[in-house]
Amino acid sequence: MAKGIPIIKRDDLIFAIKLLRKMRDPKTRFDEKEFIKSGRDYLYNYAEKNVGPLDPSKRAFLKGILIGIGAAAVLSAIPVISYLNQPEISLKQFPWVIIVDSSGNPIKASQIPVNNPEILLFEYPMQGDITFLLNLGDEKDNPIKVPPTTVVIPENGKTYTFPGGVGPNNSIVAYSAICQHLGCTPPEIHFYPPKYMKVGLPTPNFLPEVALQSAQQANAPGVIHCDCHGSTYDPYHGASVLTGPTVRPLPYVQLYWDSNTDYLYAIGMNLNAPTILGRTNDLSGYAYLSSYDQATGCQKMLLQSGQTPSNCYTELQNAGNTYQ
Repeated sequence: MAKGIPIIKRDDLIFAIKLLRKMRDPKTRFDEKEFIKSGRDYLYNYAEKNVGPLDPSKRAFLKGILIGIGAAAVLSAIPVISYLNQPEISLKQFPWVIIVDSSGNPIKASQIPVNNPEILLFEYPMQGDITFLLNLGDEKDNPIKVPPTTVVIPENGKTYTFPGGVGPNNSIVAYSAICQHLGCTPPEIHFYPPKYMKVGLPTPNFLPEVALQSAQQANAPGVIHCDCHGSTYDPYHGASVLTGPTVRPLPYVQLYWDSNTDYLYAIGMNLNAPTILGRTNDLSGYAYLSSYDQATGCQKMLLQSGQTPSNCYTELQNAGNTYQ
């Protein structure tokens, strides 16, 4: 406990995020009536069915949530469950937001390390929609120009166009950090820079032989790989699918680079690409970005060098280096 704020273990936080996404997904909606009837047993069974096996730690975490919200009497938990199970809200258009650091200062594209093993994430288009920000390079950490490419959706055989990288070297890209198979999030899913493209590394950096071979065949120096079930994506070619079980590429966030200031903006997504997992539409979600301006809808705007935005921004967060 620090300054009255409970400390949540990283594993529990990841588990909670996955659980909330399932509770909000129309296909796996949480049944409040059944919860009233069966209480804790229903919550445990629901979590195990939709998120995965519950070890003692996760059961203790769920029990702590119930106790914390006064759910010994179950009914008192319903307001909280109702909040978690709230209906979606919609954006009229994709917002135009600038990517900033934790101090609110705009990120400069030229300062993003090439092949950075740290997990850099921002939210877009809505709160909770975590997105990788990657500056891609070759085996010698030289930036690689990421060209436009046609991406195939294995699920249905349809295609869409990925516009390529941006920045001084056209090497910066952004993809959803939510695995399109069952919704695993970092650190289970993360970027493997070229120098870590090897088999035999311990979890969470374990890379199976099939993923390495598929990357080599696709001419991908690095991959985005999910440890949960083995899905692998090619970030150099639109986050296309390299290995299953996923049948959907990672959705991309379209970036804009202002060469005058070196600032980066998130400006949209491709409606022909698969939606973010659990979403009926990429313009729908459960909470606006905290900086979202509902009056303007965060329409196109370019900041001058040195300006600090007061709204319409998304903060870049460092979720750590799994290779250390």
